[in-house]
Amino acid sequence: MKVAEIYKSVQGEGLLTGTPSVFVRASGCNLRCWFCDTPFTSWQPEGTDYAVDEIVAEIEEWDCQHVVLTGGEPMLFAELIPLAESLRASGRHITVETAGTLFLPVECDLMSISPKLSSSGPDAEQFPHWHRRHERQRFQPEVIAQLLEQHDYQLKFVIDHAGEIEEVEEFLSHFSGIQGDRVLLMPQGTTLEELQPRSAWLEPICIEHGWTFCPRKQIEWFGPVRGT
Repeated sequence: MKVAEIYKSVQGEGLLTGTPSVFVRASGCNLRCWFCDTPFTSWQPEGTDYAVDEIVAEIEEWDCQHVVLTGGEPMLFAELIPLAESLRASGRHITVETAGTLFLPVECDLMSISPKLSSSGPDAEQFPHWHRRHERQRFQPEVIAQLLEQHDYQLKFVIDHAGEIEEVEEFLSHFSGIQGDRVLLMPQGTTLEELQPRSAWLEPICIEHGWTFCPRKQIEWFGPVRGT
C-alpha cells in the first residue's frame, strides 16, 4: 500500500471533529478534483510502499484509539481490508474516508463518503484526459448505495458556490432513508480567507435543510499545512 504520510493530529472535519486521531494517508487517486487539498496524493502522488504490519506498527507508536484511513483514495488498495481488520481487532475506532467511487468489503466504524459534484473536475481544455476520466467516474450510485447499506456513514460535500445546493438535493434523491444530520456541507477553500465568506452563506442553508454544517477546523487550528 503506497502511503504518503502517517501522523497524529485532531480530526478537523465531520461528525468526529475534535477527536484525536492517527491519520494514514494513502497515495493515489482515481479522480482529479481541481480543488484537491492533498495534491501530493493525486496530481503528483508521492509516498512509500508499506506492508500492513508496518503501518500497524507505526500506528501503535501513539496511544490513540481513533484511526482515519484516508487519501487520496484508500479504496484503490486491497491492503485496506486486512489493515482495517487488524486495527479493529486491537479495539481501535476506524474511519474510512472515500469519494464513494470504488467498493471494497472493508470493516470500519464510520464510512466518510465525500461525493464529487459536477463542478469538481479539472479544466477541460488544460486537462482533457483527466476531465473526461473524472466526469466518467465521479458518481457511482451503486457503490454509494452499498456503502450506505453496510456502514454507519456521513456524506460530506465540498461546496464552492450556492448553485451546487440543488445538485446536492438531486444527489440525495437517488437514495432512500438518508438522515439529514448525516449530510455534511463543507465550504471549499484551504485558507480562512477562502472559507469564511463561503461559510457565511452556507451555514444558514444547512440549517434550512436540516443538514450539518461542516467547518474545516484544521485550517483554523493549524493552517494549510501537511501533517494536520
